[in-house]
Amino acid sequence: MLKVYPILCRAGIMDNYAYLIVDEQTKTGAIIDPSEAAPIIKKCEELQIEPKYILNTHHHFDHTDANLAIKQKYNCLVVGNIKDSHRIPGFDIGVEDGKSFAIGASKAEIIDVSAHTQGHILWYFPEDKVVFTGDTLFNLCVGGLFEGTSEEMFLALQKIKALPDDVVFYPGHEYTMHFAREAFALAPSAELAEYINRAQELLSQGLPVAPVTLGVEKKCNPYLAAKNLTELKQLL
Repeated sequence: MLKVYPILCRAGIMDNYAYLIVDEQTKTGAIIDPSEAAPIIKKCEELQIEPKYILNTHHHFDHTDANLAIKQKYNCLVVGNIKDSHRIPGFDIGVEDGKSFAIGASKAEIIDVSAHTQGHILWYFPEDKVVFTGDTLFNLCVGGLFEGTSEEMFLALQKIKALPDDVVFYPGHEYTMHFAREAFALAPSAELAEYINRAQELLSQGLPVAPVTLGVEKKCNPYLAAKNLTELKQLL
């Protein structure tokens, strides 16, 4: 079983999420998208976990800035898309679309979702029903197109929509309330109102909105709800 611990980084600035994940069977740990070293090290020390891996979703600095510091402190290996080997700091191990990578007894499937950046990947743990979406999918929104096209984003979202509804997703930023009003204006519903109210309550307690099931997100996120490329282009 995979345990997930969200770690807010760059709080109040970019509101990134890094994640400490731990395979409960073997106690093997990994950090997903280490943005800022201090809060990550604090959480690792609190839980007495020494991560073996760093898993990157893409190369952007706010997801890789602490790679070298975390790698130096814990002597861990940096893992990312082989296509991004030249852009990810401290890169050690390359993974590819359609292949898998094990964190102890927990196995991740690699899904290429190039759009936000070329080479962006999802880390999907099917047995644990967990997916880490980086900057491809946020709560009620998607990431911007820095290197890709709207066509590529549409294909990326179709891959996410193909995952089971009971899978929960963990995004790369806490942007929920930034896009809540826009989402409600586009498609108001009782379910979306409940989603937004829950998000406000969690955030008021200093808690992340994630995880949310993909089943709920598919209904409430207007970008995921887009039925075709034309509808998506109107939103992007």
